[in-house]
Amino acid sequence: MPSDTVGNGALVPFSGDPPAVYPLHHGLAPPIRRLSISWSRGNSLRLSLFAAAATKVVEVKLTAEDPEISDAHWRRIAYGSVAPFALLQSRRSSLSALLKTPSPYHSDWWENVLQYSKEIGSLLGGSKLPPSPIIEDSNTIVKSGEEPTSMKAAWELIEIFYVDKQSQAWLPERLVDWLADYDSLFTSTYETIHGKLVDFQKELVNIQISHFLLEPHSIWHQVIEDDPRYWDLLSSALSVGWLEIVVKMLRLHGSYQLDQLSNREYHCAFQAQLNVKSKTIAVTVSKFHLENGLVEAVAVLISKMPRLCPESVGKFGEFYKSKPDFIKPWEKWRLQITKLDCSPIWIQCDNQQTREGLRNLLQIMLGNTDSLCMATCYWIELYISHFLYIRPFTMGIESMYNLAQKCIQLKPQSNTHRLARLMIGILEENTEVVLAECSREFGPWLVAHAIELLTAGSEQAEILLHEERYNLGGISIVELHRLVYAQILSSHTLTWQIAPIYLTSCMKQGMGLLENLLSRQSVQHNNVLLKNIEICRLYELDHISSNIMKIAGVYRWKHGHKGAGVFWLQQAEDASCLDRIAQQLFDSVGKSISDESFKQWEGMIELLGSESKHAGGLEFLHKYRDFKKSLQKVSGRKSTDTARQAVGSLILLMKNPSTPQRFWLPLLYDSLKLLNWKDCPLLSVSETNLLLNKLQDLSLAKLRPHYSEPNLPSDALSSIRLALATNLGRAILDE
Repeated sequence: MPSDTVGNGALVPFSGDPPAVYPLHHGLAPPIRRLSISWSRGNSLRLSLFAAAATKVVEVKLTAEDPEISDAHWRRIAYGSVAPFALLQSRRSSLSALLKTPSPYHSDWWENVLQYSKEIGSLLGGSKLPPSPIIEDSNTIVKSGEEPTSMKAAWELIEIFYVDKQSQAWLPERLVDWLADYDSLFTSTYETIHGKLVDFQKELVNIQISHFLLEPHSIWHQVIEDDPRYWDLLSSALSVGWLEIVVKMLRLHGSYQLDQLSNREYHCAFQAQLNVKSKTIAVTVSKFHLENGLVEAVAVLISKMPRLCPESVGKFGEFYKSKPDFIKPWEKWRLQITKLDCSPIWIQCDNQQTREGLRNLLQIMLGNTDSLCMATCYWIELYISHFLYIRPFTMGIESMYNLAQKCIQLKPQSNTHRLARLMIGILEENTEVVLAECSREFGPWLVAHAIELLTAGSEQAEILLHEERYNLGGISIVELHRLVYAQILSSHTLTWQIAPIYLTSCMKQGMGLLENLLSRQSVQHNNVLLKNIEICRLYELDHISSNIMKIAGVYRWKHGHKGAGVFWLQQAEDASCLDRIAQQLFDSVGKSISDESFKQWEGMIELLGSESKHAGGLEFLHKYRDFKKSLQKVSGRKSTDTARQAVGSLILLMKNPSTPQRFWLPLLYDSLKLLNWKDCPLLSVSETNLLLNKLQDLSLAKLRPHYSEPNLPSDALSSIRLALATNLGRAILDE
């Protein structure tokens, strides 16, 4: 590497944005002598650092994951979304089979997708408010609850526009509720109404304390109505339909405080004595009541605002479920606002801030475009205010994109929030743009699951996303995104088990990738191995399961777990591998089958079972174990029946082709007591001839170069021949 540097001091110059810098906390004392870099599971690097006296391996995650959601929460979302996804796919398959069409599009299909959407949405958390206190603080304007997430906001936004067909008639009100829950998310990019309300709420206590210290006889509520921010926030909250907040803030107005009437009367009377007559005092006090009446009138109008949506607990307004029922109350309500706005009573209100602030609220409710534009902070707030006060009869999504473009021009922003980009794509009714925004801003999980929402009520979208595309290798957009998400799940040790659910829903390439995934899983841990085999069983991948069990058997055999190795090879029905293991066992047992060292293998032989059909060469060891047990019983008793059972085991061993030839002579030598049984011959003529023929075969086998002489006494062969000859003669006489 050249020693001189270029550019800004870097060995390799780069252009454009500076590269991302990831912190590395290793704790090793310098100097670091060597550094090794390799890919780890997932989108992370494994760095091996070698210092003078120690080494350490650390991982650096390169994923730009959503900071709003922790890794543990992500895993809960991944696991929790499997069941709803699988159930929806099952219903899709059932409906397709029932209708005998490749597409499950049906007039009632959106109801299934809506149920699926609610289950998925519950996993994402959201803006759940805490329990209301018994004594509510009058200074609390905005209630804080669980922090909302952009993922939850995006999911609900897609649900509103694509799935919930029943509530299309009150789409504006759905957007009002959505903004109330998630306006705080836009604070990082824009100034928001929610942010201004939170900041103002923090200052309420400070205002109260500071003014009490400066003027002990003054009342802090009097300061609020004189503060321009107070009326600015009232206008902003009203513009986006947060009626509950507006009414509560209006009730903070000084004219509502019962203990202030006497204070204001005293204050006015003191000034009247300096100026004119006591008659002025009565006029001033009546104006104070007038001010309260105007505030209350506006508060009542706000709380009685007609709303085209189902009735909801805690929401202000009068609710109507259908457009015909909504039109007349809306017109009557607007007429009441107009009458109050044109009333001469405003001239009698001396408090300029209150008068101008209340009249601005009326202009907002009358749909004054300039007032709405001034009250809102960014284009989405202005957009929703149009539906509330200018286009309240909007139903469906017609012309909504053009209005959004107009609002963007009125409220231009230097930066665009990712939720705002998603909303533009939705309003543009461009499914591919929506998918691209979801993929870029929210990741593969949202795309893989939200596709079902995008196709809920649109046959055109169903065809667009499910048609096979040549440029994607013959797969559809749906399959592509599911494969991407499944690959991410497969790369993590805690989520690979749920990847098959998504792979099996991909008709073209899913099964091939599933076989590859299962074949790559580690066989070291029993839990992973059993899970792997269970997945193979569920999807009828018998050949993959057999290969996995073969690998597991060989791995355990090589690492000293002999019994477990034999068990898995038996499950895989791998006769050839079992035969090779048998040969290794024979060598371990030794040349003499009667060697005591064979006892160490008895436990493993027990694992083979009495009905083993695929034991290969190990079948001999199993039968020999039974033979040895029979001999032990014979040595302890003198029962002829027990001796006959032992002879039966011997004959089975000698007849079985799996019995190695080098063990024939040791077997017969161990059976001398049976061959010389005093009470009666235990072997028949045919059985004796069988054993004599085995001895003859052994005589011929000695001539072969690779013959292995058993470790037996020198007179073993002659003793066996004499015993067989004697038994043959006795058997002939008996027969």
